[in-house]
Amino acid sequence: MTDSEIVELYWKRDEGAIRITQESYHRYLMKIAMQVLGDESDAEECVSDTYLAAWNSMPENRPERLDLYLGKIVRAKAIDRLRYNSGKKRLPQEYIVSIEELDEVFATDPSPEDMLDSEQLKKTINGFLLEQPVQVRKLFLGRYFFFRSLKEVASDCGMSESKAKSILFRTRKKLKAYLKKEGFVV
Repeated sequence: MTDSEIVELYWKRDEGAIRITQESYHRYLMKIAMQVLGDESDAEECVSDTYLAAWNSMPENRPERLDLYLGKIVRAKAIDRLRYNSGKKRLPQEYIVSIEELDEVFATDPSPEDMLDSEQLKKTINGFLLEQPVQVRKLFLGRYFFFRSLKEVASDCGMSESKAKSILFRTRKKLKAYLKKEGFVV
């Protein structure tokens, strides 16, 4: 079944949409959640929450790429769970490191106006990444969107961890300067 057919089932409020989504995307969603959380039971809960969130959000949204839409939802759910777990000091530090690396780029206490600009921020970051070489984009997205370890993203790009770490450091600095130039408070 194609993505558009599955989305149509959601729009028709056919409960079979969730079952088909689960059959088609469960492994993909579990992989994303596991990369963020590192805990199978928490990841499974986030994936289940993703199906419900898709069900509740689909009448307002008609995603062209269901995989990306679901991936975005599960990633947000997993990050929320990560923040909850880290508040309880139960998580391995590896999964918190990538979030902390980006903390230096963004303001710690965004104003309500900054929060309203989140869509513009997303577009600006996407624009910045499109200007970067493919390898830099691959490192950045692997590390900060998919929460993969430094070792994994370096290996994927065929480079040493130290080189990947340097590239990511320079990219974060460039992103910070780019965001300031675009008028964001960082």
